[in-house]
Amino acid sequence: MSKKNEAYPVVLITGAAKRIGAELARLFSTNGFTCIIHYNTSKHEADELAKSLNEKRSDSCFTIQGDLNTESTVTKIFEFCTQLGRLDVLVNNASSFYPTPLDDCNQAQWDDLINSNLKSAFFIAKALAPLLRKNNGSIVNISDMHARQSLANHPIYSIAKAGNIAMTKTLAKELAPNVRVNSVAPGAILWPEHETDDLEKQQSILSKVPMGKLGSEKDITETTYFLAVEATYMTGQTIAVDGGSSNSL
Repeated sequence: MSKKNEAYPVVLITGAAKRIGAELARLFSTNGFTCIIHYNTSKHEADELAKSLNEKRSDSCFTIQGDLNTESTVTKIFEFCTQLGRLDVLVNNASSFYPTPLDDCNQAQWDDLINSNLKSAFFIAKALAPLLRKNNGSIVNISDMHARQSLANHPIYSIAKAGNIAMTKTLAKELAPNVRVNSVAPGAILWPEHETDDLEKQQSILSKVPMGKLGSEKDITETTYFLAVEATYMTGQTIAVDGGSSNSL
């Protein structure tokens, strides 16, 4: 970690090795940020992403591995950011997603989904708040449209994401006026990896989207960047990026 990078704003993105997280890293890097890419099991993808960003601007991207369900990972992230010397933006993007029908769900699934979608984001924000305050930084939490419209057979996930929005409002008050906290609630953007071949389900979902199509990663990344950097008089807000789905009921 070189001193020359202290002049660059720094963003930490959890779950940033693939999909929307990776696109967020590319966008922030393009706009002059030093990126810290957190990942859990996707080491190859994280290393390749960091390599590509560092080829464009040396020492502009770092990776950090850890299971967000463990307290030690939060400590590890805090120590890494402290060593780097500054933090301007935290994007809580990491998330677990899978069905947990009420009759079949268990406490292990509860712990996993609540931890990855809510608990870890809260304690990472708590740990990094002093660094964010120094630079009048911001936090963006990636929530979900199903925080407001629960998804059938996904009760635990829906509860976790609803808590994510409540956390956004709470942290906005707790960290004001130095740190802004907002969230983005995506709709149908990317199909879950375990549902990419379920064409019937995909068509059923799209039939309920007023805009009639799948959104793009860019729709989420640009909204996230806006809230993180440009929306200097917004805090405690959740923006739905869902093709109008949240207005269709």
